[in-house]
Order: sequence, then C-alpha cells, then structure tokens
Amino acid sequence: MSRIGTFPADDLTAWMAKSPELAAGIGGFSTAVYNRGRLPMRVRELARMVIAFDNECAVCVNTRDADGPAAGVGEELYDHASEWRTWPGYSHQERLAAEFAHRFATDHTGLRDDEDFWSRCSEHFSDELLADLALSCALWLGMGRLLRTLDIGQACAFTLPSRA
Repeated sequence: MSRIGTFPADDLTAWMAKSPELAAGIGGFSTAVYNRGRLPMRVRELARMVIAFDNECAVCVNTRDADGPAAGVGEELYDHASEWRTWPGYSHQERLAAEFAHRFATDHTGLRDDEDFWSRCSEHFSDELLADLALSCALWLGMGRLLRTLDIGQACAFTLPSRA
C-alpha cells in the first residue's frame, strides 16, 4: 500500500501529482537516460537490473525495454543478473558495469577508492561512457529506492517505450 496516497499497487505514476514540478524534472532525467544515453543496451540493462535487485524494487526488476530483443537483450540477460560475477554470458564491459552498479548502490566510497577497479574499467569504458553509467545508476538507485520505500507500483510490470 502506497505511503503517500491511496494508489493501486499497479499504478506507477499517479503519485507524481503530489509533486508535479519535481516529478517533471525526474521525468526529463529518465527520458535522457533511456533515449540519449550512450551505453550499449546490454550494458545499461544489466547495470539497471543489478541496482533493481540491490534496491529490492519489484517494478524495477520487472521493467523491460521494448527495443531489447532487437538490441540483443533477451530474458537470459535478466535471468542471470544476480550471477553477474560468474555467468559466462556477460562480456567484460557488461560485468564491469554490473560491478560498478552494485558497488555504487552498496559501497560507493569503497568503489571511489579502488584503484584496481578504475584501472580495469578504463580498459573498457571511455570517460564519456563512465559518466553515462554513473548518471544512469544515480537515476536507478534513487528512483528504485523511492518506489520501494513508498511502496509505489510494486505490482507493476513496466515496458519502456520503443524509441522508433
């Protein structure tokens, strides 16, 4: 049951009317992450899913991108997200993005100070892609925790709209 109104468990957006100006800002940020970000979709979706599990956010775990199958993002990527350290179906770049996402959500200062990680990361990410990854993780961590904390939309299965 929502903590800030009487919204159905499958309503993901009605709560935004409680703070329309701030909601519009986060909407713009979300649109930028999904439509202007430069991360490969597999990298983006794996990092997003790792944070979804760290946040224990059902709506985030159930979210899929409409363009995913065309971009090589199938259910197998999502099915193994909790095994990002060991599942052989992930590339080095995908695994590093998952590590970044997990540590961003659970140990941000340890991540900041881990020179070995940054050395490994620089082999697979440009500074621009790292900026996109960090900003994307900021959106997912914040919004996922908001949705989970306020118990909003936790019965939803959301599909991100196609960019076509």
